[in-house]
Amino acid sequence: MSEQPYHHGKLREALLERAMETIEEAGVEGLSLRQLARDVNVSHGAPAKHFRDKQALIDAMALTGFESMNGLIMDAARAGSDLRSRFVRIGKAYVDFAVAHPALLTVMYSTKHHPDSSTELRNTGGEGIRVAQAMIIEAQEAGVLAAGDPETLAMVCFVSLHGAALLAAGKHLDGASVDDVALATTDTLWAGMAAGVPAAQSMQPAQRS
Repeated sequence: MSEQPYHHGKLREALLERAMETIEEAGVEGLSLRQLARDVNVSHGAPAKHFRDKQALIDAMALTGFESMNGLIMDAARAGSDLRSRFVRIGKAYVDFAVAHPALLTVMYSTKHHPDSSTELRNTGGEGIRVAQAMIIEAQEAGVLAAGDPETLAMVCFVSLHGAALLAAGKHLDGASVDDVALATTDTLWAGMAAGVPAAQSMQPAQRS
């Protein structure tokens, strides 16, 4: 096959896309710049124009993964009229992303928490939880959720949803559907955060997307 020139900066995107597919198929250990060059039909030295080595490629994958996931979370946060439904959609967006990209999710968090991770990656990797924290504050101010430290509550929500996501991605839900587990998790989290608020205020109907 002839080499594909990938004009106008498309080579970088093609390499990232193929790299993400590769780690889902063969894990990070199956990733190599030479093989990626063959896969996208360019010279073996072409990837070096964009990624100095394999670690630079992994760093870029992690950042791109967080950017994609954050976009889904932010779209979910803006969808629907009531806070509880938006919260449910955020949780489902996170779980769905994890199920679709389990290897990428692992790369994203392991790279983010590496001592040498960039400030950009750490900031981008925290955007999703900041969206949840802002929603918790909004709901507390509206009297829908009880008072409590929003940062801690957002972290508890993340830990719970991340656990559900990992189980779903590993197909360890013992027959339960991913949607049902995501909804049950968000319902339980919401009920816990709303404890002490009069039922008429806290029981906004959750909606499935």
